Parts: sequence; C-alpha cells; structure tokens
Amino acid sequence: MFALARLGRLGLSVGMAAVLVTGLSTAAQAATGQIRYFSVDGQQFTITDPPDNVCITLQVRAAGIANKTNKTVNVYLGTSCAIFVTALEPEDGVSSVGGPQSVRVVG
Repeated sequence: MFALARLGRLGLSVGMAAVLVTGLSTAAQAATGQIRYFSVDGQQFTITDPPDNVCITLQVRAAGIANKTNKTVNVYLGTSCAIFVTALEPEDGVSSVGGPQSVRVVG
C-alpha cells in the first residue's frame, strides 16, 4: 500500500515538473507585441504576440508592415515564407516591398 502511494506521489511530482517546464518554454517562444500590416486600401491587420519560428500567412497582401514586437521579423513573398524580402528589427517598418504575404518571427 505504501509503495502504491509513493508511486502516486512520484507520478504527481513528475507531472507537475513537466507542466512547469512546458509552461516556461512556451512563454519563451513568442515575441511580445504586435506585427501590424496594412492592405493597399489602408485597412489595418494585427498579429499579437506571434510565436517564434512559425510561418504566419497574412490575411491580405501587405502594402506596409510595422514590427512592434521585441524580436526581428522576416518578411516573405508568397504564403509559405519561401521568398525572403527583408528583415524588420523591433520598432522598424517598411512599405512598398512587393506585396508580402507571410512573416516569421526570428527567435
């Protein structure tokens, strides 16, 4: 009976450690802030706290993009982050870069 109780406590401890490690690593894998982009008619779109190293397809071709995050954002033509256009440092922006359709936070 005592061995079963000890095994249960061990399982609980391992599970809690996994939750703590996973929770900390998830928080560390996202930029803080927003990527703002604008359509040719001036409509604004926002991506808040984007994840690191994930290709994000924009809702429209962007006429301008502003990086208001704490990390570098790479800008690409096409929807699959295949054709690199430029890198935007934090608090940087760009317009008229050929209508990019995807971005990736470099983390």
